[in-house]
Amino acid sequence: MSKYDIIVLGSGPGGYVTAIRASQLGFKTAVVEKESLGGVCLNWGCIPTKALLKSAQVFEYLKHAEDYGLKVKDAQHDFDAVVKRSRGVADGMSNGVKFLMKKNKIDVIEGFGKLKPGKKIDVDGTEYSADHIIVATGARSRELPSLPQDGKKVIGYRQAMTLATQPKKMIVVGSGAIGVEFAYFYNSMGTEVTIVEYMPKIVPVEDDEVSKQLERSFKKSGIKIMTSAEVTSVDTSGKGVKATVKTKKGEEVLEADIVLSAVGIKSNIENIGLEDVGIAVDRDKILVNDYYQTNIPGYYAIGDVTPGQALAHVASAEGILCVEKIAGQHVEALDYGNIPGCTYCSPEIASVGLTEAQAKEQGLDVKIGKFPFSASGKASAGGNKDGFVKVIFDAKYGEWLGCHMIGAGVTDMIAEAVLGRKLETTGHEVLKAVHPHPTMSEAVMEAVADAYDEVIHL
Repeated sequence: MSKYDIIVLGSGPGGYVTAIRASQLGFKTAVVEKESLGGVCLNWGCIPTKALLKSAQVFEYLKHAEDYGLKVKDAQHDFDAVVKRSRGVADGMSNGVKFLMKKNKIDVIEGFGKLKPGKKIDVDGTEYSADHIIVATGARSRELPSLPQDGKKVIGYRQAMTLATQPKKMIVVGSGAIGVEFAYFYNSMGTEVTIVEYMPKIVPVEDDEVSKQLERSFKKSGIKIMTSAEVTSVDTSGKGVKATVKTKKGEEVLEADIVLSAVGIKSNIENIGLEDVGIAVDRDKILVNDYYQTNIPGYYAIGDVTPGQALAHVASAEGILCVEKIAGQHVEALDYGNIPGCTYCSPEIASVGLTEAQAKEQGLDVKIGKFPFSASGKASAGGNKDGFVKVIFDAKYGEWLGCHMIGAGVTDMIAEAVLGRKLETTGHEVLKAVHPHPTMSEAVMEAVADAYDEVIHL
């Protein structure tokens, strides 16, 4: 039996990052993976979807070339080539993880891993042991009873990335990050897209003003949106698919070539031996403490299988913290109130901290500042004036409570707010930090200035 200091089950952005940090700290480390290194994120999620979205964005530029004083005759797209490029990007990233495993002297054990008592793990009949076993098995597309996925006419995100032919009509059920990103991509490619959202607004976790702005932008692009609506059944017996949608006004039947179910994710905790070891679970989440220890000594869990936000960067941060604690380092528990969320449709969305509604629900006296990109020189020059930056400060102490952005490139701007909140900066300190001109990032400073009645360019 091979013996390790640490074995990580799963090689997604939680698992492979955890393994690398463990190796850096001097632990003899192995990672178990049943499919492809990099997990869903690198192979079927975060990375290849961004490649698809980039193709859509470039195609949008081509279609609007005249807005920039350019002429492009008959801009066309090759759907197969777009998909092929996306898969190539994913393959390149997965090979990059292979290189990192080799560089850090981490053993890669291929196969399906199942936990055993006594700090052991069985991989397709071969047992391995370790002082510490970390579960990082991630999640998959959630299926609703009223929306069973057949992989052909009712699909999840994996099939949505590799369709053989582009559908003429698509219904997207759910308007979280996955739903709106695919809605933008397919609409940009020329598919007629309808979004069906159960909640009263799209991107329901975002600030109300952000949701309203995205709805305006999407409708302007031709995307149909149905909120406070629910798909109660689907009929796939014909050539296409018919979805019965329940709304406040009654039932409506929508017809399309394909229905994309984007109603969330479900943790991969089945058949991995949790019951055999006695690891405590609540519904589909493994229960852990602040350092990702389960109730059974020597067993840990990070990422989508735990109750925190199901985001790649959260999984990576949890894994690093977990192994640093194992190594005896002084670590602080992760602040889940300061986790940035990013959505890569167009316009992009990025946010961190409290929404305006959440701050007011907590009874806080707040200062609100907002700066529209329509007043930004860089946004005007770039032809991307949709959106704004909104900031929320505590009126009494100046604490930066939240930051919400919608617009071009805002996912690359949100880190300023995350770092500022981590360092407990105040609004006045942000104002005195000189921001470069002309940039989109100036909108953060201007929004803060608006909160304190010092805005210049409004």
